[in-house]
Amino acid sequence: MTRYEPVIGLEVHAQIHTASKMFCRCPVVEDTGDLEPNTYVCPVCTAMPGTLPVINRRAVELTIMTGLALNCEILPVSRFARKSYFYPDLPKGYQISQHALPLARDGYLEIETENGTRRVRIDNVHLEEDTGKLFHVGNVSLVDFNRAGVPLIEIVTKPDMRSAEEVRAFAVKLREILIYLGVNSGDMEKGVMRFEASVSVRPVGSDELMPRHEIKNLNSFRALARAVAYEIEQQIRVLEGGGQVTQETMGWDDARGVTYTQRTKEYAHDYRYFPEPDLPPLEVGREWVESLRRQLPELPDARRARFRAEYGLGDFETELLVADRAVADYFEAAVSLGKTSPKTLANWITGDLFRLMKETKRRIDEIPVSPEGLVDLIQRVEEGAVNLNTGREILEEMVATGKEARQIIEEKGLAQISDEAALRGIIEQVLDQHPAQVEQYVGGKTQVAGWLMGQVMKATKGRANPQLVRRLLNEALEARRKGR
Repeated sequence: MTRYEPVIGLEVHAQIHTASKMFCRCPVVEDTGDLEPNTYVCPVCTAMPGTLPVINRRAVELTIMTGLALNCEILPVSRFARKSYFYPDLPKGYQISQHALPLARDGYLEIETENGTRRVRIDNVHLEEDTGKLFHVGNVSLVDFNRAGVPLIEIVTKPDMRSAEEVRAFAVKLREILIYLGVNSGDMEKGVMRFEASVSVRPVGSDELMPRHEIKNLNSFRALARAVAYEIEQQIRVLEGGGQVTQETMGWDDARGVTYTQRTKEYAHDYRYFPEPDLPPLEVGREWVESLRRQLPELPDARRARFRAEYGLGDFETELLVADRAVADYFEAAVSLGKTSPKTLANWITGDLFRLMKETKRRIDEIPVSPEGLVDLIQRVEEGAVNLNTGREILEEMVATGKEARQIIEEKGLAQISDEAALRGIIEQVLDQHPAQVEQYVGGKTQVAGWLMGQVMKATKGRANPQLVRRLLNEALEARRKGR
């Protein structure tokens, strides 16, 4: 049993989904890799002399809503500050952030762990502006300021987590909440959400906070969990070897799976915070807070409980549906039509539709199959107009082309064959073509009926009603057995 326990806190930076930047009117444009550098900039976000910032009201509202969702106190007065942070991707030479008076503080988020529910305290939720991006080309570094000034929400936890698994659980749940609130897209690959983990270890039973390593710019759950786990093991090795851990800022090398030192002994006072002289204190009235509280959507935990109670779904389906708000909304839109069971819809969405989304690399709100279109297809399967396998093929065509199920069925002649006379004729042809297998059945090897059924389905190109084929085939085989 280890003599040490980890002590872990997180700082989470998430870009806020607003139309314009934090302190100017420049549009916030998603960088898909094809944007011209330095085209979404202006004198304010590039810090030209004589320019003044103006606070983005919507960014403030979304930050307050985040604080409310995380059970925080919303401060009646908050203040922006200058954070001295001399990097080439900061055009001002400092960052406008919040420090002593954030918008929200003293909250919590409950997470599920293998040891049950744990509460992670939130120290504060505050607003700041994002930096630009550096591109290194040979011996030259280039700066793109398109991202500079984009609203950024920072969520700072207390050092309450005790394992890499708990850290990951917290990050996953926080991402869900931000997506539900409409604060952030949650698209980790595009860097819209980044983590910094502060990791230290101490003797079991101690309450002392030891020197920590702060791991910067982790942009995936996998990298976050791996980096934290590595730091825990590394610091324990240092202590057990008689060494000491000193406070350092670390980077993470994902390819090698190790952390590395960036700089040492960084403290809050190193940033030399002081009140931003160009922005007045921000007053947040109770009426405004209560108005925003009423705008809060149903959050993931509440939706999970309702899906289980109202729709009779199991934990597995519920988790898959609720993890993405767009998926949960799609599911409920389909359920509201009242034409098929919630369980059937959940199976189609989390099975075939998820598979097609993964194959085409599209989100559910990007595929051309509406909830009404999916329900129409399911009804046709349930009514016997097409069989299940054909229905799955039709769904693939719907995703690929945007056509309705009815149109695809008509164009490709996919309507299910349920005419008994026609099917009897096809079955007799198949039996005549495979006398050896018929003889095996007559001789007692009844499992060969499954193979013969496959031949009938093949002969009808999968369009035959499988339940009807099974009955008629058994009747035909038994007739041949008796007529032997």
